[in-house]
Amino acid sequence: MSLDSLRSSGKPAIAAALAALEREPESPATLALLDTAYAAPIAHVIGLTGPPGVGKSTLAGALIRGYRASAKRIAIIAVDPSSRRSGGALLGDRTRLQHDPEDQGVFVRSMAARDRLGGLAELSIAAMVLLRALYDVVILETVGVGQSETDVADSADTVVFCVQPGSGDSLQFMKAGIVEIPHLVAVTKADMGAAAKRARADVEGALGLAEAGDWPVEVLSLAALRGEGVEPLIAALARRWAWLAEAGRLPRQRQAQARQWVVESIRQRFGREGLKHAGDIALQAGESPFARLSDIGRRLKVTGADDSAP
Repeated sequence: MSLDSLRSSGKPAIAAALAALEREPESPATLALLDTAYAAPIAHVIGLTGPPGVGKSTLAGALIRGYRASAKRIAIIAVDPSSRRSGGALLGDRTRLQHDPEDQGVFVRSMAARDRLGGLAELSIAAMVLLRALYDVVILETVGVGQSETDVADSADTVVFCVQPGSGDSLQFMKAGIVEIPHLVAVTKADMGAAAKRARADVEGALGLAEAGDWPVEVLSLAALRGEGVEPLIAALARRWAWLAEAGRLPRQRQAQARQWVVESIRQRFGREGLKHAGDIALQAGESPFARLSDIGRRLKVTGADDSAP
């Protein structure tokens, strides 16, 4: 199956391709498709993260409507907690997101986090790379956020951290593992008045104490259910996308992320000993991490460098 055939065949074919990716992630056909997709990115990948109940799905639905209004094609990868019995997605964000299921410009995929603590499902990166080559915007909605749930920072071009007024989310944000993640902060449920203003002030205060990066983090307030503040968020995302397009920032960021994917995949599959024997993991510009990981995996299996340690 090729990218061209997926583009012409529509959502059923894309769903089938993702199912095949989950079923046979290391088959030659899957790797060939992923290598092709990695070399042909289109989308701005937006990571949407924050504590459970903060309104990520509501915001994702509002972003769908906002981007579709400007004829942007958008895909959502919604990572949910897992069922302990089946291992499948427990909440099923596909049913909670408000969108027109007949709209061929919108694709939603729910994925189970399983035993991952990083906020993303194991195969969500591969799914993101495929969808990134097919849509204008891809949203990664994480299962939740905590100090260990920072995978989204190594997968998305832009990370939006959601904060809910009056819930202590702003204190959670101040933890070092979280304050370094976002490029944009969205204070949800801004119609809560004084509590929303206090949450925004707390976040801005925390950012003032953090080490400044190249990109100045913006804090926005919105009430997605009412549609308030969504257009300014989309405008801020557009500014971030334009900034990434300058001075080669985007390819450098994605190459660093791809190397990190390879490192983490080797560590999970082969443990510390396998990572030690993997050798040079640096990727050349544009080199597919999937092909490199497959090559390293075959070599480590032959040498038996596997201590099964995390």
